[in-house]
Amino acid sequence: MENLPFGRPGRFFKGNLHTHSTNSDGDHGSAEVVDFYHRAGYDFLTISDHFLERYDYPVTDTRALRRDDFTTLIGAELHTGKTLIDEIWHVLAIGLPADFAATGEGEGIVALTRRAADAGAFIGLVHPEWYGLTPDDANIIDSAHAIEVYNHGSQVENDRGYGWSLCDILLNQGRRLSGFATDDAHYLTHDAFGGWIHVRAMSLDPELILESLKAGRYYSSQGPEINDIAIVDDEIVVTCSPAAMISAQGKGARAKFVQGEGLTEGRLPLKRFNEGYIRITVLDAQGRHAWSNPFWIN
Repeated sequence: MENLPFGRPGRFFKGNLHTHSTNSDGDHGSAEVVDFYHRAGYDFLTISDHFLERYDYPVTDTRALRRDDFTTLIGAELHTGKTLIDEIWHVLAIGLPADFAATGEGEGIVALTRRAADAGAFIGLVHPEWYGLTPDDANIIDSAHAIEVYNHGSQVENDRGYGWSLCDILLNQGRRLSGFATDDAHYLTHDAFGGWIHVRAMSLDPELILESLKAGRYYSSQGPEINDIAIVDDEIVVTCSPAAMISAQGKGARAKFVQGEGLTEGRLPLKRFNEGYIRITVLDAQGRHAWSNPFWIN
């Protein structure tokens, strides 16, 4: 359970990793976007503009917009080459240097994402349901740290916002990935504030946030809060904000749940989860989810 954030030193910081500005196809300039999230109570943000020639390969540098109580990570949404169903690739890279070089001639998605990872970036495969990303596609990106398991813009606009199905397939194959939620806002209207992450770190230092991202020390949410996940004797004990259901998912069909009104604790038997991974889902009375990252029991 080393990758779980609960009980570790530090505190949780709320952030969004996937947002756009006028440097690509967003409606608002980067300073306005940063101010928008700061006023909404977020602690950090990445503006991840589309890294494409038609936008002059932007890596939106927001370092000058950092404040004592709000920071930014530098990133971009990388695109090159085509998936198995002939869609252009979408891969999030968080923690890029501001001078990350444009895509080279003939540079495919594997080489581009490896170059980003070698430069220190957290690599995420985004909105897989939205554009039909398959496990065969995902398995060529060996530098990936995580799957975007909820993309609010894709959900409210196209009813294709989730990614746990792909993530579970890859976890069942033995890949050790985490899962993150975002809003992918372009307009800062209907597409904003629907999904985010809580990252555990000692401070808002961008390097510490990035380190926790790579280690999977965060959880994702549409609203509910997860306070703790612990193994106590032969049970998984989850404490959270008031919930209607607390459940655990694991390898294959392995799953357990408890239901009730205003649940703030759930105890789930560990016995069924005798190999592979476990992840926790909290569902509140409004139908909103929070998700832990997978953790491995062996």
